Amino acid sequence: MKKFVLEFLHRGLIAAGFGPIVLAVVYIILQQTATVETLSVNQVCIGIFSITALAFVAGGMNAVYQIERLPLMVAILIHGGTLYLGYLGAYLLNDWLDFGAAPIIVFTAIFIVGYVVIWAIIYSITKTNTKKLNESLKKKKGQTAETVRPISKTPPYDKTPL
Repeated sequence: MKKFVLEFLHRGLIAAGFGPIVLAVVYIILQQTATVETLSVNQVCIGIFSITALAFVAGGMNAVYQIERLPLMVAILIHGGTLYLGYLGAYLLNDWLDFGAAPIIVFTAIFIVGYVVIWAIIYSITKTNTKKLNESLKKKKGQTAETVRPISKTPPYDKTPL
């Protein structure tokens, strides 16, 4: 557990630095679309703090995949559920999403589709890389087996130098 907490803190602190940058991009987009013209100091502060916290949690939650005893599907559910609650909370806190059944259902659907698409991409990339690595290992193992002369296992042992 200590290893997980340390890894969570390490990854979270690295990601937290990107939170304000993401927030600045969001605010620029909102200004360009004429959704927001001015922001109060309170809105800016809540935005900075909430997005920094969200980035910390999102970055840190990747450490859940380092827990070897945890089945992959359970890790995905923990990761996805935590991200969902974090994003939903940040969106509602910053008034980027209206509080109501319809907006939350739409947000949930978009989140699930996005999460599944990202996982499908990660899965296919990992599967492709694993296949290449396995082929490379088989090729290298085959070369090694051909270049090493087997030692006789029955007496008398072959003592000639290789």
